[in-house]
Amino acid sequence: MSGEKRIPTGIAGLDRVIEGGVRDNTTLLVVGSSGTGKSTFAMQYLNYGLEHGENGLYISMEEPPEQIMREAKMLGFNLDKYYNKELFFFHSKGKDFVKLVDEQLPALVEANKNYSVKTRVIIDPLTPLIWAIQDKQEQREIITKLFYTLKQLGPVLITTEEHAAPGETIGEDVLIPIYMSDGAVHLTYRPIGGAFNRALEIVKMRATRHGEEVYPYIFVRGVGVVVRTTPLVSAEDLRKYDDVFDKAIRTAADIGASERMLERLVYVKENWSYPFSPKETLQIFFESQGLNDAVTREELAKRREIEASSPETNLDIAEITGGTLQVEDEVVMPDFQDDAVVSDPEGEEGLIEIDSLSELEELVQ
Repeated sequence: MSGEKRIPTGIAGLDRVIEGGVRDNTTLLVVGSSGTGKSTFAMQYLNYGLEHGENGLYISMEEPPEQIMREAKMLGFNLDKYYNKELFFFHSKGKDFVKLVDEQLPALVEANKNYSVKTRVIIDPLTPLIWAIQDKQEQREIITKLFYTLKQLGPVLITTEEHAAPGETIGEDVLIPIYMSDGAVHLTYRPIGGAFNRALEIVKMRATRHGEEVYPYIFVRGVGVVVRTTPLVSAEDLRKYDDVFDKAIRTAADIGASERMLERLVYVKENWSYPFSPKETLQIFFESQGLNDAVTREELAKRREIEASSPETNLDIAEITGGTLQVEDEVVMPDFQDDAVVSDPEGEEGLIEIDSLSELEELVQ
C-alpha cells in the first residue's frame, strides 16, 4: 500500500477502492454519457472539501453559478454559504476558455502561493473545450497546460461528456483527456436484472492500487452518490498470504537471488491486494528472473561445499543439469506452500543423484 497521504473524495464508497482517496495535486477525470450523474459527482466532491476547511474553485463551461448552486441544494448540498468566501466560480465558454487557461488561471495560482489552504478544483464539463478545438495537437496542448496549472492549487476533478459510437468501450472524443489525467472513472448505464442501472469502473489511477470490478451506484438525496463497493482487502485478509510470501523469499535466498530481487519480493508481499493466492504469480516471476531450476537442500549443501573448497570453481546448477530440471517433461518449480525449498529428492524422478564429491566433479568436467 502506498504511504502517500490521501485526500478523500467525499464520494461515498469510491475511496474504499482507491486506497482512501486521491493524491494531492492530481487530476481525476469523470467520464460518462448524459444522465450518468457527472455533475453530482462534481458537486459532492466540492462540497466535501468545503465542509472540511478547503477552498473551492468551480470552472463552469455551461451553467452559471446560480443554477449550479440551486441544483446542488436540491441534492442536499448548501453551497450558498460558501459563495465568494471559500467558493469561487469561473464561467467561460468555448474559445474564451483559452484566455482563461493562458492568463487568468496562472495569475490565480501565483496569487494563491502565499496561502496554506488547499483549493479543490472542479471543471464541469470539459466537453465544450474539446468541441471548440478540432485540431488534436492544439487540443492536447491546451488540456496539458490546463491540468498542469490547476494541479498546483490542489486536487482537481474534471467531468466530460462521452459520445461513444456503437461497439466502442470508451468514446474517441475523450481519449486525450483520459490519457492526460492522473486518474479516470467511467460512468455507464448497464442492463442489470432487466433494467438499466448506473455503474462505475476505474479506468486508471496512477500510483494507486485500485479496484478492478464494475461497481453499481445510486443517488441518495442528502448524501449524493453512493458507490456500492466492498473494501479492496478486508482487515482479516490483509496478511492472509504472508506465509506463502515468506516461503518464497526464503526459497529465493536459498537459490541465490540478488538482494534487489529479495527487496522486490518483500515489496510485493506488502502490496498484495488480490483475493487469490500469489503462488502462481511468484512462480512466473521466478521463471522470468532465471530462477526456475528446482534445487534441493542436499544439492545446495554440496554446491556450497565445493565453492568453499575450490574458490576458483564457478558452479552453476544449470551447468550440472544441462538446463532446467525436469520431471516427466514438466518444469519443476519451487513449491511456496511447503516448508522446504523442494521436497526430499528420494523417490523423485528426473533429479540427478550424486553420491560423492568426486562424482560431482567428474560431471562438471
